[in-house]
Amino acid sequence: MIVRPRPHWLRMLFVWRGSVLRDIAPQLLATTLFAIAITLLHGRVFQWKIPLNFVPFSLIGLTLAIFLGFRNSTSYARYWEARTLWGTLLNETRSLVRQALTLVDEPERASALTQRLIAFVHALRHQLRSTDPTTDLARLLSPAECERLSAVQYKPAVLLLMAGEWLRDQRQAGRLAPALQQAMEWPLSRISEALGGCERIASTPIPFTYAVIIHRTIYIYCVLLPFGLIDSIGPMTPVIVAFIAYTFFALEALAAEIEEPFGEAANDLALDAMSHMIESTLREMMGEIAATPKPVPANFILT
Repeated sequence: MIVRPRPHWLRMLFVWRGSVLRDIAPQLLATTLFAIAITLLHGRVFQWKIPLNFVPFSLIGLTLAIFLGFRNSTSYARYWEARTLWGTLLNETRSLVRQALTLVDEPERASALTQRLIAFVHALRHQLRSTDPTTDLARLLSPAECERLSAVQYKPAVLLLMAGEWLRDQRQAGRLAPALQQAMEWPLSRISEALGGCERIASTPIPFTYAVIIHRTIYIYCVLLPFGLIDSIGPMTPVIVAFIAYTFFALEALAAEIEEPFGEAANDLALDAMSHMIESTLREMMGEIAATPKPVPANFILT
């Protein structure tokens, strides 16, 4: 996630870090050079004049812009839903720890539940990013609990099971009334729903064929565009082609980047920072100090 103050309007025109320009620079340069060549040849290919004007490009461009807008809206909806789900994790883990501290007769026992919830958050982050959670789990859990998790594939789901087992143990020991256990099951169920939502987003990409159609249309449009503009605007053709190509290429690249919000690209969610924030707030509720350093942006990028 890009974290930086908004630059002055003039500097904003030349911002490089955090822009998708570096991703689209090769194809943008190739399209512009092709437009320059067509301008020098005055729209001729092997002595054959391509009979095109700006009219079909106006119609196709409008339709293409609508489809790109829909593509970006769909990608941003996935991004925002993912952020909302992680907000739910923050709210419900706080609620569960608060209830463990105020409803259980021996609140000092809430430490075990808190550690499991923190481990769940880190395990979910690692699962979504396909990284190894061993270090975080060893830092937070007992050797027996780590051994139990080592043999399972979906560690966050098992950690939720272990949190539920803690509630069961407190009820069986008479430290938690059955009615209060039901109240504490509600935030646990909400956390489970957030887990399922994150897994759904991570395992269900936007249909590939849909992306292929838009991708092909954009490139064909930008390649043919110089032939439709050369007779009307002449030497300005490469400039206009470069501007239109930049708009379309950038929108497509941005949509492709944020449609998978759990990655580590510049515009993806800062799962490291959010995991640390959840851990810190739960530890503060327990009267502890965060065990890990707070993530800081590197070159305005927070992972």
